[in-house]
Amino acid sequence: MATLSDVAARAGVSVSAVSRVLSDAPETRVSDETRERIKQAARDLDYRPNSAGRALRSARSNVIALVVPDLINAIFIELVRGVEDAAIQHDYLVLMGRTEDLEPGDERARKLLGEGRVDALLLQPEDRPNVVDAIAGFAEQKPVVILNSVEANAPGSATMPDDVGARVAVRHLIDLGHERIAFAGGVPGNPTNVRRESGFRAQMASAGLDVDPTFVTSFGYTAVDGERAADALLSGEHRPTAIFVANVNAAIGLLSRARRLGLAVPADVSIVALHDSWTAENSWPPLTTVTMPWYELGRRAFAQVHGRIQGEDPTGIVVDDPAPRLIVRESTAKVDASRRR
Repeated sequence: MATLSDVAARAGVSVSAVSRVLSDAPETRVSDETRERIKQAARDLDYRPNSAGRALRSARSNVIALVVPDLINAIFIELVRGVEDAAIQHDYLVLMGRTEDLEPGDERARKLLGEGRVDALLLQPEDRPNVVDAIAGFAEQKPVVILNSVEANAPGSATMPDDVGARVAVRHLIDLGHERIAFAGGVPGNPTNVRRESGFRAQMASAGLDVDPTFVTSFGYTAVDGERAADALLSGEHRPTAIFVANVNAAIGLLSRARRLGLAVPADVSIVALHDSWTAENSWPPLTTVTMPWYELGRRAFAQVHGRIQGEDPTGIVVDDPAPRLIVRESTAKVDASRRR
């Protein structure tokens, strides 16, 4: 097995230079050419660092925790991939967890966050306050970056332009001739829901369309929440001709419930959802969605937390590249002119 000395001899530099470059030490002062020569030598020799020894010397584990509400939720797949791709480039491992594991006082939370097993935490909270409270003690000692469910540009956060995504979705419905447009939102007061409702209302106002108060619901982002929204919006005689759903999982539930209510999609009601996933293209009819930059959010969030590990100050970023993009499928169609009002 190759050693640091072997890499140093091949690259023609000192062992200490090799150690600093391969560990991404912030105080490293070498030229780009020398840095690349060292890394190439390590690759040529298939050098593998002694992770246990390095952790003892640096008091780091080279592991970060990524905690999301639901490990089987399809919309988090690209987030996980983005975090892992960025972590691999910095020789970090990603430990996955659920927010259920972060109940205050829970033994699992103490083991995950309080025993030096991870160097930092990326957290996508659920729509409940005690999840963030549970990490308060950890956040005083280790870097934490909160994803999405926080105010945009809050220190130690990485969010997406939910308001822009909402406007893209509603503009699509308006372009199809819809005027009676409803909003099926998330939990009231949650920052993501606030941004999405703001985008919905802004796009309606820019088109000179009023928002019917009875056409706005705020139940949540699950399929069951979508079914509740369908009952509220579609059960009576006074119905919208189109609905913007603030989450694709809720849209799946809303779509299913609409069919059970005897309504045809999109003939009776068009549906467009924020976020895209494999579930959207495999529903019936396939859902029109607005895709958000989950993969880039993962990469940028890791870069943030890695910078914090290196001593940088916490910042807040909004990941808006690539911009939200409409994916048109069969759940939306032009409105029948007789049903506009």
